[in-house]
Amino acid sequence: MSDTTTKSRATDRRAASPARPRRQVRPGEAEETLEVFSSALTVVAIVCVWMLLQLLVLGGFSQARSQHLLYAQFRSELAQATAPTGAVDYNGKTVERGAPVAVISIPRLGLEQVVVQGSTSRELVDGPGHLPSTPLPGQQGVSVVLGRASTYGAPFKAIDTLKVGDAITVQNAEAKVAYRVIGIRRAGDPIPPAPTGTQGRLTLVTAGGSGFLSGIRPRDAVYVDATTGKATGVGQVATSLPADQAMAKDTSVLPALSLYLALLIALVLGVSVARRRLRGSLVWLCAVPIAIALAWVTTDQVVALLPNLM
Repeated sequence: MSDTTTKSRATDRRAASPARPRRQVRPGEAEETLEVFSSALTVVAIVCVWMLLQLLVLGGFSQARSQHLLYAQFRSELAQATAPTGAVDYNGKTVERGAPVAVISIPRLGLEQVVVQGSTSRELVDGPGHLPSTPLPGQQGVSVVLGRASTYGAPFKAIDTLKVGDAITVQNAEAKVAYRVIGIRRAGDPIPPAPTGTQGRLTLVTAGGSGFLSGIRPRDAVYVDATTGKATGVGQVATSLPADQAMAKDTSVLPALSLYLALLIALVLGVSVARRRLRGSLVWLCAVPIAIALAWVTTDQVVALLPNLM
């Protein structure tokens, strides 16, 4: 059988086969798809705008309120002689993360902040955080305090402008300790010699960078070293977490973040369904507060995934 005959028969069979019917577009399907798409874009826009607003503006108010409460708590503990003198308090209990451990003042910057225990992204939302594996600020040895440079009040945004000889005062559970700045360094620069005897060194750490996006894209850490000749006694230190280190991220929030993202997806679907049955203005009147609430808690989780000094 010739190739020509075979091709002819194949062509006849294709011609005889009934054509597959094209999928019919259900009436209103295009409109439903457009509603879902527009609802998703609206919710995403609300979340993104709220995240930026919370990080750069509202976070500052939240941090200021936390500082007010922390200062009142620490002042009360000082009066009752129950303020922590180390990672373990007078009752033999480990000091909780987020608890106040000292007050740091830098007159040249007009800065006064309560230092909390722990330096992960979560603790630094409330203020500067003490690295748990070092002595408390004001004590003998090298104390390390980390603080944010651009978000949640940015308490340490200007510490790289300090000059040699500038004063730093720390109030801990035992006394008020006066420091003098001895220098500013970055990763790779020589580290000052370790203090001896009753000496103490306070190292402030924040994010550094250059350019227009330096605030949201920090490149490295900046260290400000200050020393004192008469520090208080040494308390017991604790173990630091990987997320406590400079520029670290806290990935433990991923399960919670996944949950909140799933709720946002459910909100998009709920809005899309409701818009087909109710007036659009009524739907968004109810949905926007929910979207903002979800954006708020989602941002708290996202912050933990960003460098803790940002």
